[in-house]
Amino acid sequence: MSTGAVDAGELARLRARHPEAVAQAAARRARRPLLDGGRLMIIAADHPARGALGAGGDALAMADRADLLERLCVALGRPGVDGVLAAADILDDLLLLGALDGKVVIGSMNRGGLAGAVFELDDRFTGLRPEDIQRYGFDAGKLLLRIDYEDPGSLATLEAAARAVDAMAERGLPVFVEPFLCRRDPRDGTLRTDLGATAVTKSLAIASGLAGTSAYTWLKVPVTEDPDDMARVMATTTLPAVLLGGEVGGTAEEQLGAYEKWRGALRLPTVQGLVVGRSLLYPADGDVAAAVDTAVGLL
Repeated sequence: MSTGAVDAGELARLRARHPEAVAQAAARRARRPLLDGGRLMIIAADHPARGALGAGGDALAMADRADLLERLCVALGRPGVDGVLAAADILDDLLLLGALDGKVVIGSMNRGGLAGAVFELDDRFTGLRPEDIQRYGFDAGKLLLRIDYEDPGSLATLEAAARAVDAMAERGLPVFVEPFLCRRDPRDGTLRTDLGATAVTKSLAIASGLAGTSAYTWLKVPVTEDPDDMARVMATTTLPAVLLGGEVGGTAEEQLGAYEKWRGALRLPTVQGLVVGRSLLYPADGDVAAAVDTAVGLL
C-alpha cells in the first residue's frame, strides 16, 4: 500500500481508460472478518459526498482529493487501524491505490441529505446500495438516520432506513446505523443535533427497532454532552455499538478532551470500537499518524 504522494492525474487516466479496474481491484482485495479478535478502529471519510468538506477552521479542507487520499493512506497504514468508511468514489480511489487489502470496508449508503439544504432531513439513499456492497465484496454498510419530530422529511428517511436494514440483513451484511434527534434553530433554520442523554437514548431505541430483524444491525453512537451519562444511555440496547468521533475543535486541547471522552465510553460492554474521521485526518498539529496512534491506544 502506498503512503506517499497520490497522483490524481494518474488516477483520472486509469479511470478514463480502464473503468473496469475498480471491479478488478475489488475482486483481488484480500478480505478479513469484521471483528478480528479485537475492537474496531475505523477511519471515516464519507463527509464529502454530503457536501460537508470542512475540517477544523478550513471550510474546504476535504476538497483536495489527492491530499485526502494521502491522509487516508497514512491512517490505514498505522498499526491497529482496521478499515475505512466512505462513499463509493473514495472507496474506488482507495481500491485503485491498493490501500484496502486486509482492511474492513464500510460503504456509506445515504448521502442525499446535503449539508445545509432545506431537504437535509429527507436523507435519500444516493450512495452504495446493498447489492453494490455485496457485489464489490465490501464488509458492511452505514446509514445516517437524523430525526426531527417537526419535519415530515424524517418519516421518509426512517422508512427508507428500515428497508435498507432489511435488504442488508437478507444478504447477511452488517449495517451501522447512526441515529440522531435533531431540530431546526428557529432563528436561522440551522439544523442542530441534540446530544443530551434523553435525546441520544431515544435515538438508540428508535434505531434498534428498525426493520424486520436487528440481527445484523450495529449502532454508531455519539458521546453525550455529559460523558458520565453514557453508561445509562448505552443500557438502552443490546446491539453492538461503535463510538463516532464527530467534529472536534481545532486546538490541541480540544482534541485531547475528545480523546478523554472516548476513553471513558470505550469501557462500556456494548461498545466495540471507534469510528473517527476529520479529527484524525486533519488534527490540529497536522500529524495524522500521531493522532491515529493516540486513538488506537484508547482501544
